[in-house]
Amino acid sequence: MNKNPLKQGLLTENSLGIGTVSRKMVRERAIELARLDERSVQEVSKSDWEQAKRELAGEPDIDPKQAELESAPESERWDPIPGSAGNKAPIAASEDEAEEGRSDNELLVEEGMAAAELDQMSKATQAAKKRNL
Repeated sequence: MNKNPLKQGLLTENSLGIGTVSRKMVRERAIELARLDERSVQEVSKSDWEQAKRELAGEPDIDPKQAELESAPESERWDPIPGSAGNKAPIAASEDEAEEGRSDNELLVEEGMAAAELDQMSKATQAAKKRNL
């Protein structure tokens, strides 16, 4: 199916053509994008201009460089040193771990269990003494 090259860059509003994209239209859209991003008219960036051009010309929303990155497999998108396997970083002990590798919470639970065990033994001893009296 052939596309009509004359229709590229044409915009419609309410099904009526409004003409080809002009520099003024791109500038107005770039300003609008900057305002949407809570920036002033003086802070219109190059990316605002590029996005405005893409939107008004009917190009894909994604930047061509970004599209190239997106098309790469997930495993190859970020590789600081290609071909490097890297090294595993040593696991640092947490601040709340004792020297033997147990956490403060673990130690508190053990202390609580020991105290409860002693409490049960003393109550059992007292109960046995009362029965013997």
